[in-house]
Amino acid sequence: MTQIARPAAGKPRRLDAFELPSEPGNERLALVRVAGTVKGLGLSEARLEKLKTAVAEATMNAIEHGNQNRAEIPVEVEVTQDGDDIIVAISDQGGDAQAGDKAAAEPEEPDLVKKLEGGQSPRGWGLFLIRNMVDAVNVTTNGQRHTIWLTMRTGGAAHA
Repeated sequence: MTQIARPAAGKPRRLDAFELPSEPGNERLALVRVAGTVKGLGLSEARLEKLKTAVAEATMNAIEHGNQNRAEIPVEVEVTQDGDDIIVAISDQGGDAQAGDKAAAEPEEPDLVKKLEGGQSPRGWGLFLIRNMVDAVNVTTNGQRHTIWLTMRTGGAAHA
């Protein structure tokens, strides 16, 4: 892959954009492609692995919850760099549907003991995991379009 020069601060540069059918398992395709796109941009191996995990989880959520596993509705992925920030935007078409259900509310923090005792669903770790893997998470909904923005810093503010 051709290396892209680091952009000037404040001037985002699109590094890649692609779509995937909303089929279970395609989260692996997203994480491999994003990892290839950001390789060489200053992330340590550990931070790259965290980004890959977050991308996979967010893509799985978009496939399953946003697009309801409907292969004909693609998940869109865009990777940009803005100074020391690598930003991965993952979009689905479940915005209005999600706004009307429990997904619109802040999800309950996963509690391992409650889950083991049956007090919480064994599912529901995705957003919690994502938030703990990257430096910043933002979620936007514009009509049907629901996007999760994952930011990973490559500079001195980044943690291991």
